[in-house]
Formats: sequence, C-alpha cells, structure tokens
Amino acid sequence: MPSPRRLSLAALALLASAAVARAEPTLAVDKPMPAPAWALVERALLQANAEGVEAFTRKFVDGRGYLKGPEHWGITDGPDDSVEPIRNWPLAYALGGPDTILKSWQTVWEGHLDQYSRAKVPEVASARDGIYQREFTPSFDWEHIGEGLSGFYFYGLAQPDDPLYVTRLRRFAGFYLNEDPAALNYDPQRKIIRSLFNGSKGPNLGEPSPIDWDGPPVPGGNPERQKRFVNATNIKGDHPLNLASTNLAMTAYMATGDAKYRTWLLTYVDAWKERTKANGGNIPSNIGLDGSIGGEWGGKWYGGVFGWNSPDSGVRNYVLRGPPEGFGNALLLTGDQGYTAVLRKQLDNLYAQKKVENGKTMIPVYYGDKGWYGYYDVAGRSPGLGNRRKLEADIYLWDLNPADLARAKASETKPGWLDYLQSGDEAYAVSALQAGLEEVRVAGERIRKDDTTIGFPPDDTRWSDSNPVATEALINLTMGAADPGGSGHGPLALHAQVRHFDPEARRPGLPDDVAALVRKITPETVTLTLVNTNPLKARTVTVQMGAYGENDATTVKSAGGASMTVNASWFNVRLAPGAGETLTIGVKRYAHQPSLTFPWNR
Repeated sequence: MPSPRRLSLAALALLASAAVARAEPTLAVDKPMPAPAWALVERALLQANAEGVEAFTRKFVDGRGYLKGPEHWGITDGPDDSVEPIRNWPLAYALGGPDTILKSWQTVWEGHLDQYSRAKVPEVASARDGIYQREFTPSFDWEHIGEGLSGFYFYGLAQPDDPLYVTRLRRFAGFYLNEDPAALNYDPQRKIIRSLFNGSKGPNLGEPSPIDWDGPPVPGGNPERQKRFVNATNIKGDHPLNLASTNLAMTAYMATGDAKYRTWLLTYVDAWKERTKANGGNIPSNIGLDGSIGGEWGGKWYGGVFGWNSPDSGVRNYVLRGPPEGFGNALLLTGDQGYTAVLRKQLDNLYAQKKVENGKTMIPVYYGDKGWYGYYDVAGRSPGLGNRRKLEADIYLWDLNPADLARAKASETKPGWLDYLQSGDEAYAVSALQAGLEEVRVAGERIRKDDTTIGFPPDDTRWSDSNPVATEALINLTMGAADPGGSGHGPLALHAQVRHFDPEARRPGLPDDVAALVRKITPETVTLTLVNTNPLKARTVTVQMGAYGENDATTVKSAGGASMTVNASWFNVRLAPGAGETLTIGVKRYAHQPSLTFPWNR
C-alpha cells in the first residue's frame, strides 16, 4: 500500500470517510414498502420548491443579486421586508431540496446586503450612512431586525462552516457583547439592552420621530402611514423584544463552540426570568436604564412602546415576541424546563382572566392603568399577542406536557398537526403536503401575473405574497418540529425531534428518493417512518436526534422486530431499493450541547 504521504487529498478523504463509516451505527432495512402517497407528495414538494425559487429569481432579482424594488427604511416596507418573504429558502434546502435553492438564496442575501448598505436615507439619522451599516441594521427594533435575519439564521443549518458566515455571526453577536466600541448596546452591570432601538450603531437613547419609525413619505403611499407613531417617542430601556437578539449569540455558539456566547445568553435571559418572577409571572414590557421594572414609565411594568399598553395607535403588544426566542434558546443550552415554565406562567395569568361569551373563551391581550382589557376569542385572531397560539404549540412540543397539549388544541380552529401526532392518520400528512404544493402554485401564479413596476405598490414590497417555497408541512412531518417562523412569531431556533442528512453527498436534508414521516412523539420516544421511493437504487440516510444533535437515540426498534442500541446523537439507516420501515427511537433529551456541526464532523 502506498504511503499516505503519496495519496491525493481526494483519496485521503475517501479513506477517512470509509473509516468513519465502519464505526457508524447503521440499521439495514430491506423490507419492501410500496411508496405511500405521502412520500410521493413529499418528494414532489421538495422539487417544486426549487422550481419556485427559479421563477421568483427570474422575476424579482437582477444580475447583481439585487431585488427589483425600492430601498426604503421603516416598519412598513424596510429592509427586513425585502428578504423576509424568502426567509425559508435555506430551510427548504436543509430539508433536502436541490442545491439550486441555497445558491439562489446566497445570491439574493449577498445582493441585498450590498443594495441596502449603499442606500442612504438622509431624513433618518441612523440611516444617513446606509440602511445597513457593517451589514446590519444600525438601530431599530427587534421585531424587524429579527424578521430580516431569519434566513441568515437558517443558513447555519445548511452551511455552518462557511467562513464568511462565521465572521458575520461573530461581528453581529459582538454588537451585543460590547465587543464593538461603536455598538455598546448592552449594560453588563444591569443586564439590560439599553433601548428598544439598537444595532450596529448602538442604542438610540433619543426620541424617534414618525420618520425614524417609518421613513420619509412614499409617493402614492398611505397618508396615515406615520401617524401611528406620533406618541411612540419613549424607547429608552429594555423590552422583551430584545430577547430576540439572543439568536445571534445562540447561532454563534452553535457554529463556533465559543463559550462566551453561551455565557452572555444565559446571563441575559436569566435576568429576564428573575424580573418576570418578581412581577408575578407577567413579563414586564419596560426595564429602566437603572434596571428597575417600568423604570422609564413611572414604575409601570406594562409601559413601553410595543408593550402591554403601547402608546402607538397600532395597538401592537409584542410582549410574546422575543421571550420565546430567549427562553427557548436557554432551554436548548441547558435542558432546564424552568425556562419553558416562564412562558407557561404568562399564559396561565392570561387564562386566569378568561370570560366565556356566547360559548367562546375570551382572554385579554392588553394591560393598562385600569387592569386587563382587550378580550379576544382564544381560537381567533387579535391585534396584540398575535402569536399566542403558536407559542402554546411550542410550549407543548418543548415539554410534552399533556396539559399544554389540551390548551394548544383548544386554540385550534380545525384539526391540525397536533391532532395528527395523536392519531397518526396518513390522510392528514397527504393533505398537508398537498396544501404545500398549492402554496407553491398560488405564489407561482402571482409571479406570472405580476405587472407592477419596481416602485410599486407603495407601502409594501412587490413580492411580499409571492414566495413560491412551502416548508411548514415538511418541517412538521419530516422533523417533528413546529415551523420556527420568522414573521409574526420568531424566528425561533429549530426545536425538532429529528433531522436528516445525506451521508453520501455530505449535505443536510433527505437524500434523493428518501421520504420521512414523524408519526408520534412521546417524552421517551419518536416514531418515524422512512421509505426509499426508488425501486432500483439503495439509499442511506443519517438520522440526527434534534435539530442540533442535542438529544441522544438510546435504541432503535423496527416494526419488523429488528433493534439496535445506539446511545449517540445520530445513526444511519440503509434502505434497500423500494424498502421502508417504521422505527421507534428511544430518546434521551438534552444530552448534548446544541451544535450546527454535521454529524460526521463531530
């Protein structure tokens, strides 16, 4: 045998890969399984997403990767709105979609960073030198910063070792660890982020005008656009929305393993946990610059823009946006369900005020000087706390407490994914995936019929309803995960039961021809069906426990009686041509620190 010194790099890689493969726990499945309807629709949706991306980019992206729309600042149609509609493209790739999806997202992401860095808004002090500065929002609120960053976070599931990605993660997270002297957003003594407006230029401790909120008037735009924010001038102090910034430290930690990000995140989240406990379980919507609850609002815990009693005429109570990210991240890092309990207690407090009117359960979504007000149907929609129902599902999936399931299901208007997890009815899986295909079709039709010019419609982005990529059903059914959101809720970290990889192509997602269906979740097990829809070629799939390898598979048992002891965060399944099997996987939850590193690189 030749000396290893004489082997090519490619040959060395093959040898290393083979050595790893010999030690990998692998379950062989050769039981024939005619491809179920859900499997065929699943594979069709993965492919349709790629074709949808191609249609979108042809219509709305130019040769530089710039989006064909005006560069505005503000809540209505700012930089976050440009890439928010396509936030799930990296997820579509990470689920097993074709490489073209990720390449297109990279083109648009890089293009929009340059596009909005070059665009300047003289009327807005923080944006005079660019809507983005150092490739980041200079100073704004985390509802909008977070929405714009959604796809960036999800890209870590696709290419976590991209050097430029890691560089940006460190820079962006550094804005909140006070590593950049121009962005001292965080007060380490009081453990607060110092303003509702923060970013790469640091906290804004002034009084923003309506133009600072929503940019200069847009020709042909709604004249009411800026009136919502006439009274929204006191933004000093911390706000629950700022907990969304923990996604930066969380993603940086999972990409680098650098403990400083974990330490900062837990320190900041724990401070919010203690404040909420001291406030009777109600999450305060303002923390003063002195660290006191309600410190900038006369001691009123419910004060603050976007708070329980927001002064803006939009009546936006965003108190449940930010805490799910922060407390969910802390749960992934520690396995401590005490973080879930903070969110559960807040919901308990709301339900303690319930009324029943005409057979409908009503709960408040606001709190003011006279107490709770603004009652809405728990199964309906409300302008404040609009993501409550999604949070109820998240809480159940994090802790798998039956009481949480009962509350989440009571808020559903029709049988959905949570019901499916109890019944295992394949008809639901088929209909949910078909609905995804219909999403792609409808968006594709909008793209074909779109006749707007670059500058119109005003008060919107041209493509806001034209994302031809559907991922929610795929996330639910293949991973056993709630959609991590990114618009109206989240983006959250991906709290998943399983995640799939292609060990031969060395990429994330289901291998070609393979389909997966999570049928049931219990505190101790996950039931998963895998099938190879190709009748002529064998396929191997790597099953990872948790989105970030945070869980262990203890054992794997097939419906046919085969079993395997694993005691690791991942294992392989070798599927013969046309073969499939239902597996019951024993789970030890939160056994490892979460990581973006692919299984074979650990």
